[in-house]
Amino acid sequence: MSIDMDFITKDRERIKKEYLREEGDRPASTARGIHHTALLSSDVRRSIDFYQGLLEFPLTEIFENRDYAGSDHFFFDVGAGNLLAFFTLPGLDLGEYAEVLGGLHHIAISVTREKWDYLRAKLDDAKIDYIVESKSSIYFKGPDGERLELLADPLGEMYGTKVL
Repeated sequence: MSIDMDFITKDRERIKKEYLREEGDRPASTARGIHHTALLSSDVRRSIDFYQGLLEFPLTEIFENRDYAGSDHFFFDVGAGNLLAFFTLPGLDLGEYAEVLGGLHHIAISVTREKWDYLRAKLDDAKIDYIVESKSSIYFKGPDGERLELLADPLGEMYGTKVL
């Protein structure tokens, strides 16, 4: 299968021209932020050890999930008023995770350069494999295979490009 890169580039430019507005011309968002992103956890303690113990994202709450009796719903503070949430679904055989179009690719979490270096050393100490991209992104997997990124660029920027 051949990909026509020239067509893709031209189409991207057409989409930008049609939809992208300059910062001063953009309407305000109706949203005030991401309240939480929810993932599945196969083991509450292992998730807490990883997110609170290793990455130092404080656990803020844990309660029974209203949608599934016996299930946990728990939250970690990832800064700027944002939460990373997890559900457990005991008794359900979910099988292996299969990525699908429209599914979650990864979660990028903003950290300062100082914290990026600090957390990278903690990943090394914990012998967690990761990939560094563009000298500011670390990609690695969480305890249930979820893909995570620690990004040292300021909020609203990515690799020197203003995205917000």
